[in-house]
Amino acid sequence: MSSTDIASTRPIDAALPLIDGPAMRELLVPAPLVKSGRNWTAWFGPVISLALLAAVFVQLGSIDFPLLLGLVPRTLLFWGVFALTYSLTPLFDWFIFNRLWSIPAGGLAALFRKRLSNELLLGYVGDVYFYTWARRHVRMAGSPFGAVKDSAILSGVMGNVVTLAMLALTFPLLSSLRLAIDGRTLGISLGILVLTSLVPMLLGRRIFSLPAPKRRMVAAVHFTRIVANLLLYAWLWHLMLPDVALSWWVMLSTVRLVLSRLPLVPNKDVLFAGVATFLVGREGEIAEILALLASLLLATHLLVGLLLGGTGIIRRQMAL
Repeated sequence: MSSTDIASTRPIDAALPLIDGPAMRELLVPAPLVKSGRNWTAWFGPVISLALLAAVFVQLGSIDFPLLLGLVPRTLLFWGVFALTYSLTPLFDWFIFNRLWSIPAGGLAALFRKRLSNELLLGYVGDVYFYTWARRHVRMAGSPFGAVKDSAILSGVMGNVVTLAMLALTFPLLSSLRLAIDGRTLGISLGILVLTSLVPMLLGRRIFSLPAPKRRMVAAVHFTRIVANLLLYAWLWHLMLPDVALSWWVMLSTVRLVLSRLPLVPNKDVLFAGVATFLVGREGEIAEILALLASLLLATHLLVGLLLGGTGIIRRQMAL
């Protein structure tokens, strides 16, 4: 190397400490837009609480609470079964995530918000809310998104599996009733159920984040929940109309599950009311108890939503 080349490198060598210094590195390396990745989770919970309150006040006028309470059975057994039926999904979800993350009992409130958000606001917005809650309140090795996603998928798959099994058992009955369901619509609906059940199983490694043993645990819990929900609804109807044998209500609860999960079948409530009337008779009483239970569930949604939404806002204000 010539003396001219050596001389030309000296200014650069002298400037290297300045270029490679901490101040220059901080200037050249861009800061992330979201430093912690959790800033949006801080406001999502309060937004859900406000949305629940808004949904409650919008629908509050549609419920005649004195009339409703005057029609439902006034027995502790009925209200106990109703409370268990209403709480079934959050309780089973808590069991799942307690096994996965060891969440505390206080996580039940978040899971009730999850259910209410899915039913009063928009489907799966409750799962997003629970994901944000888990990120802020649960310590775990990775992101909770995979577990929440896997649980939602497995819940749908187990629902389809139970529906297909129940359809096989009740098909002779449904075919004899000659319901207003053409064969093409029924075939496409069944094809969708089978497809949405098989695809996650065939692509399990690509779709699911949880290891296989934990996936089996989650699937088993969802399966148990669906069957328990079916039996509890039959028990509720039996308590409201005890003259009809419980076995008939179990059959009707099975038909309700099948009709509710067939994706392309229209007027499901009308079809179910027709099946119930055909099997049980007493058209007026059947229509009354179905409408009464639907109103009672909505009223409970509104009361629980008011309680959870209000406490969420109060807790947020106290934290500020």
